[in-house]
Amino acid sequence: MHSDSRRGFMQSVGVAGGLALMASANAASAAEKPAPRLIDKSPQTLPPLPFAQDALAPVISARTVDFHYNKHHAGYYTNLAKLVANTPLATASLEEVVLASAGNPERRAIFNNAAQAWNHNLYWQSLSPKASTPSGGLAAAIARDFQTQTALEAELSKAAVGQFGSGWAWLVLDGGRLKVVATSNAENPLASGAVPLLVIDVWEHAYYLDEQNRRADYVEGVVHKLLNWDNASRRFAAATA
Repeated sequence: MHSDSRRGFMQSVGVAGGLALMASANAASAAEKPAPRLIDKSPQTLPPLPFAQDALAPVISARTVDFHYNKHHAGYYTNLAKLVANTPLATASLEEVVLASAGNPERRAIFNNAAQAWNHNLYWQSLSPKASTPSGGLAAAIARDFQTQTALEAELSKAAVGQFGSGWAWLVLDGGRLKVVATSNAENPLASGAVPLLVIDVWEHAYYLDEQNRRADYVEGVVHKLLNWDNASRRFAAATA
């Protein structure tokens, strides 16, 4: 083989080999990422509140629940319906829409509205006027991962109060362990493979009519008086079944 041809051939082999190695590395990286674990399959329609609008008072007033649910939460569903109309996503579950749009700049508006709709679904499910405690299984996991429920509540409060700007504070099951995480704006832990068990909304519309800038007072009331441990326990049981 002519030296120039041989040099060109070897360069081509090197490039092809490098691309193959990159593809292999990307595939291995994708394989290492945990597959999302979905325990819900929700329609793209606004679900009813699980309690009366005045049931969370005095921690959260009926006026705040009215604006939050009927304006903000409902608005995300309205916007989402327009964005996915006449596309394959129109017939997907809400969770499938979140996963299909997460991390895709071209579907950012779809993700924002789908994720906010889903986040609010769980937020209302995370609240209850009825006092509750974690089930035996969830209580054991809390003791394993946080030592005490008081320590968990302190970490959840810290995440909620410390979240800069709009966002959420979550208790999730991730890799078999309970963790507290915070996310900004519409982001949620679904796409990373975690299973959200409960969430606190710290967008200003969740508390400003009642507490103005006193987010910490709102968070304290939610954590110590309104968290729905019955629902969190059901989700934990479904995720660990």
